[in-house]
Amino acid sequence: MKVTTVGIDLAKNVFQLHGVNEFGKPVLKKQLRREQMAEFFVNLPACLIGMEACGSAHHWARKLQGFGHTVKLMAPQFVKPYVKTNKNDAADAEAICEAVARPNMRFVPIKNIEQQSVLALHRVRQGFVKARTAQANQIRGLLSEFGLTIPQGIGHIANRVPELLEDASNELPGSFRLLVQRLLDHLKALDAQVDALESQIVQWHRQSEASRKLEEVPGIGPITASALVASLGDAKNFDSGRQVAAWLGLVPKQHSSGGKHNLLGISKRGDSYLRTLLIHGARSVIHRAQQKPDACSWINGVVNRRHKNVAAVALANKNARIVWALLAHGREFRADYSTVKAST
Repeated sequence: MKVTTVGIDLAKNVFQLHGVNEFGKPVLKKQLRREQMAEFFVNLPACLIGMEACGSAHHWARKLQGFGHTVKLMAPQFVKPYVKTNKNDAADAEAICEAVARPNMRFVPIKNIEQQSVLALHRVRQGFVKARTAQANQIRGLLSEFGLTIPQGIGHIANRVPELLEDASNELPGSFRLLVQRLLDHLKALDAQVDALESQIVQWHRQSEASRKLEEVPGIGPITASALVASLGDAKNFDSGRQVAAWLGLVPKQHSSGGKHNLLGISKRGDSYLRTLLIHGARSVIHRAQQKPDACSWINGVVNRRHKNVAAVALANKNARIVWALLAHGREFRADYSTVKAST
């Protein structure tokens, strides 16, 4: 009987398949090795294929789409409730097959090769940034053991540490001076790596029309714009700007029951990297808005009523909605744009 829906439990070498027919009856339970995947699916009639959005999922989604299949990716936390028994590959594949057929399931947009390559630059750059921060903190901590303190901020490391190493009055051992100098050289190498990757990201940003369009929004620069374009892909996959804000975890988390609505802090779901970029960009806008009160009346009004952190999240939420409107409808950003209410 014809297979209409297939769930694939991805792995490094061994893939578990579970397929059902149009009536939902299991007709396929099979285990394939990596080298057998392409041969099997190229001969399988076109069907709906579901997979969890995990390692190599976008690669296999593109490959199976090339064979004529309809492929949908789902977040693992949305698949877990459909696992009936203990966890194993066969149960996971069956749960994926069940989840992908649900009409209210939320799916992850499939990224193309260019989007993945740009996001790889962002991820590696972020890794170097974290390593650079850790290295700076290690240098600061080691020097503090000898009673030498450095002001907060990574920029003070490169300015103050060489002076402390050259100062003979602080009685630092010679071996320790060589050790700190080695750490300082490593810090400079990490800083150079961050700058090089940032240059590649900015170069891609300048070649992307959509990314340059987003840069016009206050609080969004080349790094944030390129990350948003590469992550969102086709913005029409989202029904509204609020869905994008919810996807980024910038909307309140609910704990409501019995008709009583209780809104908590932001949900912090989705991509924490994008959410961090948007919030940090909003902080810079708030800082500049306080210097020019008349230029940004909306955000200054929010700051006057609420805490700066709340205002930063509110502006990040607003920018996320603006990003969706610009990408989904092909519009240009206008600072003086306002919605027109229909006359009654």
